[in-house]
Amino acid sequence: MTNTNNKKAVPQAKQALNQMKLEIANELGMQNYQEADKGNLTARENGYVGGYMTKKLVEMAEQQMAGKQQ
Repeated sequence: MTNTNNKKAVPQAKQALNQMKLEIANELGMQNYQEADKGNLTARENGYVGGYMTKKLVEMAEQQMAGKQQ
């Protein structure tokens, strides 16, 4: 089942987010993530990628916010 209600806040960032996802999967040792059938990956494997992406995005936002307050 596909959820089509997820809308990107910044659609122009789609390519950068996809690249980030691939880089993170590679860092986590998941080769060929782009070609992999995500339905055949475990929830844990998919969760690692999404969770690490979220962590990195929060870090980036915090750094940006800190830079603006100086």
